[in-house]
Amino acid sequence: MRRVVVTGVGFLSPIGDDIPTLTESILQNKSGIKIIESWREEIAGIATIIAAPIANQDYQDIPRKYRRSMGKVALMSAKSMQRAIDDSQLEQSQIQDLRTGLSFGSTMGANETLMEWISTVYTNKSFKGQNSMLFLKAMSHTVGANLAAMFNIKGRNIPTCSACTSSSQAIGTGYESVKYGMSDIMFVGGAEGLHYLSEGVFEVISATSTGYNDNPHLTPKPFDRDRDGLIIGEGAGTLVLEEYEHAKKRGAKIYAELTGYATTCDGNHLTTPSREGMGNVMNIVLQNANLQPKDIGYINAHATSTQKGDIEESHATYKIFGKNVPISSTKSYMGHLLGGCGVVESIISIIALNKGLLPANRNLDNIDPNCADLDYIREHRKESINHVMNNNFAFGGINTSLIFSKIK
Repeated sequence: MRRVVVTGVGFLSPIGDDIPTLTESILQNKSGIKIIESWREEIAGIATIIAAPIANQDYQDIPRKYRRSMGKVALMSAKSMQRAIDDSQLEQSQIQDLRTGLSFGSTMGANETLMEWISTVYTNKSFKGQNSMLFLKAMSHTVGANLAAMFNIKGRNIPTCSACTSSSQAIGTGYESVKYGMSDIMFVGGAEGLHYLSEGVFEVISATSTGYNDNPHLTPKPFDRDRDGLIIGEGAGTLVLEEYEHAKKRGAKIYAELTGYATTCDGNHLTTPSREGMGNVMNIVLQNANLQPKDIGYINAHATSTQKGDIEESHATYKIFGKNVPISSTKSYMGHLLGGCGVVESIISIIALNKGLLPANRNLDNIDPNCADLDYIREHRKESINHVMNNNFAFGGINTSLIFSKIK
């Protein structure tokens, strides 16, 4: 069976846009959550006015002929993919090869464009004068389509759109493409741009944190007794996945081996998390990676700080691992990046693997007694580990689990 390795990384996140900055932000327990003043003015009665934005970016280095069809979600993705390409030192001929493909995901297209487009059409009751680029910015596969055009991808292009598992399913799709011989290289990842529309979706179902508007750094609080919901953020990330022998032949830097991927569906409720479904995907990924629970040195949990979600995830994890594996949710640093969370959290998992840095749960002051008795990381740990698991779960009962391992 072909082995799959990570040979390039690029990302934008609320607490850093490169590995040294991201690592230092975690070490310093930095919060990326901020007050978004514009939301007060744009939406009457909005209950949550805090979120995790990325730092202002200059997208002028993206040629206008590509930029004109990109909303923020595609612009961020393009930036992250260019950084991953630079990091991987791939040549243009390798990028354009038919055995090089792409798989990217987002929850939606550019929300800011979608709102503009729909509002104008609804108000004017006409499509007259509409910009022809608006749909290309707002469509659900805008990231995959725009990246393929900009980087001249000729191989597979498999967009993923599954809410909070969008980028983790994209990583898994790329993994399977390389492992089973359809591709030698896959660019994989995802993104989400910050917009009040995303916040409002969760607010309507009472899932957002509303009690910390004046103290944004104190939320979210995964697994904590006093958590009151999630906080959304924005970000983008790209991994270069490559067949191991192909990477070795060109002398590529290898960050980690992707040894396992699994995705399952609860086949039940659209929004209620399933302990059984979460457990199923973790069991299957261990089988896929040919590992035992004791082999996993750290779990990067999905844990968004919702009441039921954190409890169900903790018990699903306990049933498989007991109290024997350190666990934390790095959403406590940067909120929930939605379509971007799987890839950015995978990058953090790779940092944990390579640097032996197991990040603490920020804001975990009092463990919820209703959560399972896990080894919740309260202070950063320095431990040498060989395998990490990154879990993500989405509306529709879609579950994903990825395992990254030190290269042997």
